[in-house]
Parts: sequence; C-alpha cells; structure tokens
Amino acid sequence: MADPATITAAIAANVRGQRAHRGMTLDELAARSNVSRGMLIQVEQGRTNPSVNTLSRIADALGVTLARLVEVADTPVVRVVHESEVVTFRHPGGGSARLLVGTDAPAILELWDWRLGPGDHHDGDAHPAGTREMLTVLEGRLTLTVYGRSHVVGPGDAVVFSADRPHRYANEHDQPLRFVMVVTEPPEPPDAVPADVREPADVRRPPDAGESAHD
Repeated sequence: MADPATITAAIAANVRGQRAHRGMTLDELAARSNVSRGMLIQVEQGRTNPSVNTLSRIADALGVTLARLVEVADTPVVRVVHESEVVTFRHPGGGSARLLVGTDAPAILELWDWRLGPGDHHDGDAHPAGTREMLTVLEGRLTLTVYGRSHVVGPGDAVVFSADRPHRYANEHDQPLRFVMVVTEPPEPPDAVPADVREPADVRRPPDAGESAHD
C-alpha cells in the first residue's frame, strides 16, 4: 500500500485541483458536500485523513469518483493497480474497505474489497440519484439494510440495489465477513423516482444442482 503521508498529500492536491478547476469556493463546496469548511481546509492542507463517507460527499459534490480523489498519479490509458497501490480505509471495529480500482466520468465505476469482523458494521451515506451497488459475498454472511429492510446475503450469493438512500453493511454473525463490491453512477442524474415505487434489494443465489440459472 502507498505510504499514508503520500496518500494524504495526494488527496489534498486532488481536492484543491478539482475545486479550482470548477471555480468553486470553499464555502460553495462545503454547502454542496455537507462537509464543514474547517474540515475542507484540513483536507486541502493535508492535515487530516478523511473518512470514506467524508471523501464520498466531497467527490459527489465535485462530480468525480472517490477513486479520483485518492489517485497518487495521473491514470494512463491502461493501468495495472499493484497491491502496494491499493488504498485501504480502516474501521474502528477492526474491519477494512480496500478501494482496488476506479474510473472517472463518464463511466463511473469503483471496485471495493470489504472485510468486517463479527459485530462490525458500516453506514453508507446516500449516493447521487441512480447510483447502484452490486456485490458478492466471499466469506461469512452480510446483513444489508436498504430502505429500512434487511437482507441476509450468504457465501456465493450476489445482490444489486439502489444506493441513493442511506444503507448499512453489517456482520451480525460470529464469523469474519468478506465481500467484493462494484459501485456505478450514471453520467447524469435521472429523473427522481418516488420512493414507494423503487425496487427493493434483489438477492440472487446460485441455482441448486440441476436447476437452470434462467428458470
């Protein structure tokens, strides 16, 4: 993994550069991101390591991906991300979220590797309208809560859901949890869809032996 000081400096430079490119003041970015002006100053001066949620809000307000804000160098046409370059966010409960790779607009994608210990959880903020997340559980059992409904996702199961509302990933079991997740955002926010017609999380399990996956 890249040196923490290097990543902090890269975040500072990227946030400053993206804000300046858009002609935004600190106050404007604070209002759009719901991150305090004081915190933004600390981020842009490289005096703090912002959380995943804080960086996500800043990225959304700037119209870029979180991956763009943690890039240490410009991304070439083809980029191989080595283990030493992967950015890891640690959780108080001992878990971690590793941002393996990401792309910027117009095809905004992020690939994550999550690990949560027994009893650990992460509360995700609402992403821009139209954002979807897809994940598959590699080890343990994930309790995913979206729109007030909880869904248990077991090993080998996959789930896709709308992530434009607050959501929670939790390990409510006694075994370590690991899942891989893809986050995708639309090029432009779609028309608002009433909450009561949005589809719930759709959990897809592997078919039983002899059962067609298309039945």
